[in-house]
Amino acid sequence: MAEIQKLFDDEFMNALREVTLEGIHNAARGFSGMLGQPLTVSQPSIEFVPVFQIPERMAELESEAVAIYLKAEGELTGHMVLILPLKTAYDLVDMLMDQPTGTTCELGSLERSALGEIGNISGAYFLNLVNERTGQSSRPTTPAVIVDMVGAILDVLVAILCVECEEVILLQTTFSCSNRQLDVTFWVIPDSNSLKAYLQRT
Repeated sequence: MAEIQKLFDDEFMNALREVTLEGIHNAARGFSGMLGQPLTVSQPSIEFVPVFQIPERMAELESEAVAIYLKAEGELTGHMVLILPLKTAYDLVDMLMDQPTGTTCELGSLERSALGEIGNISGAYFLNLVNERTGQSSRPTTPAVIVDMVGAILDVLVAILCVECEEVILLQTTFSCSNRQLDVTFWVIPDSNSLKAYLQRT
């Protein structure tokens, strides 16, 4: 873990911040193609957070949420998680299906599939940028769509991640399409090998 911590100097954190911000804009372009209309992204806020602080950074741990989780596989590995309050997930489904806001009130197989495709597109566009920057090859796994209490989702997430990396990237932004806006939270978790590979190639 000490070796990982040494990687997080100011220069490296700035480089990782840059590729993460570009990655989210790439993902937005993918969403635009899926929606068939422009999707804009507010200037994302981004920070590095210790794994054990993740639960503290999420409000309302007893409220229901949707997590869209996928893993990066290949020469570069890591994890990406998009966490949405349940109501926001409903609104996102309505946006994807071009339905009036408030139409979706539960997540059946069709709605989960639509949310999974969001994870698939965001992961693919994000990793394409990382691959270009590093000269490495990585691809996203099939997304898993999880509906549970925020606290339960984070407990599982922390249990998986605490053995791989001490620091994770928290990215918060707003997607806007027509007259709709959605606040979203991304967690990007690269493993130590990926961090070192990126550092060597940037």
